[in-house]
Amino acid sequence: MSYGTADSLRPVTLDDVRGAQKMLSGVARTTAMEGSRYLSRLIGAPVHLKCENLQRTGSFKLRGAYVRISGLLPEERAAGVVAASAGNHAQGVALASSLLGVRSTVFMPRGAPLPKISATRGYGAEVRLHGQVVDETLAAAQEYAARTGAVFIHPFDHPDVIAGQGTVGLEILEQCPEVRTIVVGIGGGGLAAGIAVAVKALRPDVRIVGVQAAGAAAYPPSLAAGYPVAVSGPATMADGIKVGRPGDVPFGIVADLVDEVRTVSEDELSTALLLCLERAKLVVEPAGASPVAALLSEPGAFEGPVVAVLSGGNVDPVLMQRVLLHGMAAQGRYLTVSVRLTDRPGALATLLGVLTVVDANVLDVSHVRTDPRLGLTEAEVELHLETKGPEHCTEVGRALHEAGYTVVG
Repeated sequence: MSYGTADSLRPVTLDDVRGAQKMLSGVARTTAMEGSRYLSRLIGAPVHLKCENLQRTGSFKLRGAYVRISGLLPEERAAGVVAASAGNHAQGVALASSLLGVRSTVFMPRGAPLPKISATRGYGAEVRLHGQVVDETLAAAQEYAARTGAVFIHPFDHPDVIAGQGTVGLEILEQCPEVRTIVVGIGGGGLAAGIAVAVKALRPDVRIVGVQAAGAAAYPPSLAAGYPVAVSGPATMADGIKVGRPGDVPFGIVADLVDEVRTVSEDELSTALLLCLERAKLVVEPAGASPVAALLSEPGAFEGPVVAVLSGGNVDPVLMQRVLLHGMAAQGRYLTVSVRLTDRPGALATLLGVLTVVDANVLDVSHVRTDPRLGLTEAEVELHLETKGPEHCTEVGRALHEAGYTVVG
């Protein structure tokens, strides 16, 4: 197995993935495969979760980064490596470099979550904050590589990286030999391409389904066009798959070997993340929850046994709080309403009494009296409520209306 840097467009083969698996022995964990009774009941067949969120550094990215850096020539290693990432790839490159004794510099956006910056530094990389978006960060890293001679480690667009990620596919076949469908999130395409190379070579009957966030779905138009197409302004909470253009190398593999690419909404992503936390007791980032979101969105579309790849668990606590509330709201378990009432003593207590009767748990109250939109004797109260589902939300709204309150939001 050759790991030179001059053949970045060479094909990726099963032998490459097997060689990567040997190289990663003792470095990357063989991550757990957990069954999900809830999802199994939902789709009517066994569903297993491949827990790459429990991988070292919290995602699959270590696999590809280690294989890529391992293949560098001695003079390339001496020059060091550089990468650009908002989180998972940064940590994978940092740890892989430290394990291999290679100096690493990682460019991260200025708005990158502090836990991810701290973790990347903790794994031994020099972190440089540059730009507000990943495209600006990427340009800075490439300029640094050109200026210093450091080797740029691409997060997905290189055969060695794809071979490393493909080891996830070999593990899936070893842990669940009866698998019929593998569902995996797609950003640039490295993980899906690697899994497809490994699995289709050994089990061409297995269906592979890629999942993209609807707000950053570059693969559907690219597959339709027959070449990588960039989408402008990709927007999604799933930063791990927030990629505006497929990689040239993974695109060819995905086009040939991945059976279908589906998209999921932000509501479906947040609901899936909440399900992983509540039902599977697994902390998963939005990108990692995308395969579960696809299962939830159309359960009947997947032949079992199904393996859903939870690609990462590096989620910023602040984002986690927002996503969980979003997921609860999508399920009708969190409701925000604004109510107009007469500003007099006891009015708020009377309003809360109405909510007590319908068993809505009040989490927070904001009481506004001075606003140009309000009359002299009016007040507006914003209520954050814990509810029990869509029917309960409807019941709350009906109770407020019947009590004579004007609901304005």
